[in-house]
Amino acid sequence: MTNDTLSPEPEAAEVPALRRRSFRLPEEIGVIVALLVMIVVIGVARPRFLNPINLLTILGNTTFEGMLSLGMVFLLAIREIDLSVGWMFNFSAVVAALMMVAGFNPWLAALAGVGFGAVLGLVNGVLAIGLGLPSIIVTLGTYSMFEGLSLVANQGRAVFPTDQSSSFFAFASMKIFRVVPVVGILFVALAIVLHIVLHRTRFGYRVQAVGSNPEAARFAGIPIALVRVQTLVLMGAICGLSGATYVGFRGAIDPQEGADFALIVIAAVIIGGTPLSGGWGTVIGAVVGMLIIQVISSGIIFFGIDATWSTFVTGAVIVLAVALDQIVKRQRERGAAS
Repeated sequence: MTNDTLSPEPEAAEVPALRRRSFRLPEEIGVIVALLVMIVVIGVARPRFLNPINLLTILGNTTFEGMLSLGMVFLLAIREIDLSVGWMFNFSAVVAALMMVAGFNPWLAALAGVGFGAVLGLVNGVLAIGLGLPSIIVTLGTYSMFEGLSLVANQGRAVFPTDQSSSFFAFASMKIFRVVPVVGILFVALAIVLHIVLHRTRFGYRVQAVGSNPEAARFAGIPIALVRVQTLVLMGAICGLSGATYVGFRGAIDPQEGADFALIVIAAVIIGGTPLSGGWGTVIGAVVGMLIIQVISSGIIFFGIDATWSTFVTGAVIVLAVALDQIVKRQRERGAAS
């Protein structure tokens, strides 16, 4: 009788601990605050910057590179980097656009572009596993391969689908209430889905486990090679989706579009808080990181500074983000050691 009366007490003692965990701030709070501060500072100096149309334009401009950053989160979480993302984006867009020019239904052509991007990702994965090399080395080569093949396919010229009366083009270029770009909504929706995939599915668990400790993951029975290939295929498919959507949004694909995407994409992921050491990633952070880069670029224009400085500022922000990441990592190691 006495034991039954006293037994709930340990459970009651655990309640405060559970409550403390439930009120834990999200990992992305730092970059979210940084983004808001930047917007406020620029807005105070240049009030026109806070015009809702301008802010929604920034969201629309973030979409295509932003999609690529979502896939890069998975790669950094698994300790990999894909340098060919820009040309997978371009090549997939070119294939989709050429199919539209050839008379294929634009929706089917766009779907084919997504599939083609996945195939390019598979090529990267098979080469990385087959040669036993990190993907950063393999994609350094496939960067030029995909670039060359894309330029051969488009003959060094922009590809313009001739008939743009399809619902595909209307959908991709649509603005809800004439201000909210549909492509921006697609970007946010994809981010939500991939956030769930990374943190709530077996695949996401495997990605983070392999990136955290490959040997422990191997002993746990996780097929490391397969997970690496799957992650690179996912990256390729996202590049294909972004490229096909870009064709619908812009109505064309230029021969050099996407050439410089890799730096911006990697920067956004690092700024967003995904560590280079792997083992963890934040899709939401990547979205915020990409927004920070776009706000910097837009702010430079609003202040009347030469736009070429945006590349320097982006690089400086990367260095700062990496430095902060290392400081936080060392503090955590010291805390664990003590």
